[in-house]
Amino acid sequence: MQTVAVIDYGMGNLHSVAKALEHVGAGKVLITSDANVIREADRVVFPGVGAIRDCMAEIRRLGFDSLVREVSQDRPFLGICVGMQALLDHSEENDGVDCIGLFPGEVKFFGKDLHEDGEHLKVPHMGWNEVKQAVNHPLWHDIPDMARFYFVHSYYIAAANARQVVGSGHYGVDFAAALADGSRFAVQFHPEKSHTHGLQLLQNFAAWDGRW
Repeated sequence: MQTVAVIDYGMGNLHSVAKALEHVGAGKVLITSDANVIREADRVVFPGVGAIRDCMAEIRRLGFDSLVREVSQDRPFLGICVGMQALLDHSEENDGVDCIGLFPGEVKFFGKDLHEDGEHLKVPHMGWNEVKQAVNHPLWHDIPDMARFYFVHSYYIAAANARQVVGSGHYGVDFAAALADGSRFAVQFHPEKSHTHGLQLLQNFAAWDGRW
């Protein structure tokens, strides 16, 4: 049976993610902060919630920045929400925080005065939003284009490499909802809270060979 390591650095909706992975039959799901267990896993999930400054402080304290760079190179790797944002170069949050730098780009604040068609948009962006698929990636298997996923975020990803944007969303501005590069895939939304389509994505991740 394959193992899926859910990285525990003290910041993330770990049990919801783990239960969703178990629900789709992903294998033996381990919530762990043990670097050796993470290295030995067949697949790795990197979730996150909260402020990026606190997340990155713990990630660096535990040495998980280098560990994430290492394990995401040679096996299926999934970043979720702030776990996705931590993979970028830099975030505007908390007066500016340098991140892990696996995907080039910036994490930007939606702003306090976000409008569209004369309507004021609340920040954080919270709720269901369509995701436009840019490419036919294996993790989109059996998920229709413009399917709706559940988002909760005040900061959005402005990717520097458009070829890595495999899914996009719109909330006042266009933003990267999914990024991919080799065996790495990352989403701004919460698949574990996104019902049928979110579970399908996790099932696809569990079956993915990491090639694209």
